[in-house]
Amino acid sequence: MPIKVQNDLPAKHILETENIFVMDEDRAQSQEIRPLRIAILNLMPLKEDTELDILRVLSNFPIQTEITLMKVASHEAKHTDASHLNKFYVTLDQVENERFDGLIITGAPVEKLPFEEVEYWQELTEIMHWSETHVFSTFHICWGAQAGLYYHYGIQKVLLPQKLSGIYRQKVLHRKKMIMRGMDDYFMVPISRYTGIDEKAVRSNPELYVVAESARPEEGGSYMILACSSRQIFITGHSEYDKYDLDKEYRRDLSRGLNPDIPVNYYEGDDPSREPVLSWRSTSNCTYTNWLNFVYQETPYDLAELKPVQYDSYLRGDHIEERDTIGFPRKNRH
Repeated sequence: MPIKVQNDLPAKHILETENIFVMDEDRAQSQEIRPLRIAILNLMPLKEDTELDILRVLSNFPIQTEITLMKVASHEAKHTDASHLNKFYVTLDQVENERFDGLIITGAPVEKLPFEEVEYWQELTEIMHWSETHVFSTFHICWGAQAGLYYHYGIQKVLLPQKLSGIYRQKVLHRKKMIMRGMDDYFMVPISRYTGIDEKAVRSNPELYVVAESARPEEGGSYMILACSSRQIFITGHSEYDKYDLDKEYRRDLSRGLNPDIPVNYYEGDDPSREPVLSWRSTSNCTYTNWLNFVYQETPYDLAELKPVQYDSYLRGDHIEERDTIGFPRKNRH
């Protein structure tokens, strides 16, 4: 949250140059406050674990936040009790006329499949389409980030030589973005995936802005990508993970006979018989609090006044592709 100071306080200008959010008296007096509305599209199989992970990091924000849990109707969850889903979750058709300050799209264990072969791909594209006009900012996580980059920008995922599993060091590239406020130059984040993204396509797309990347490019590439003035955020890791999530994945893969590598930088002394080391919680809290603060400051008080996401020109080679009425490049609608 911002600090409120007198308009002419000398320290105010210095703090602003350091990208610290300072609100002057005039803005503070004119600001209206209401609860934030955040929807979470939970695509993970163990939905209750994912709920807990995400709600834990969202809970640090001081403004009241209303959570709506969403699921896809075209896929039957096999690892979460139906009574839980029926009681606490909604589908797109139940909220399609509502508007939200933010939407979180989680990862999903389907990354080795082509996007179009995912059972609920068509429904997911409908949700991402809906988010363009009914959500101020969408926060995509891991496979959700890959799916969003593919749907919105036509960027393919690529199969990695081996699974990335562990806690990987990232570096901040652009500190002036609100999502980076208060972040250290380097930070740790959990990553667990078999695929990456086409880094060349990301870096050459003028609509995409990489603000953090792996400190070692061979260990993950782009970590945080912004688009549409931060109304679309793509995170290729799992900063929301609990201390034991990677441990559960590792032991699950062991039990399946997959012979997984030990997650790097995770267990004390890289010994799976010892306790995992929690080294990313403060960064995770900072990331989600920054996102919620951005949403809180930029979303109109009356969500009925929410404007659709605006895209910059979409460059392909030496020409600009024509867009249809909802703002997507026609050739990249999937």
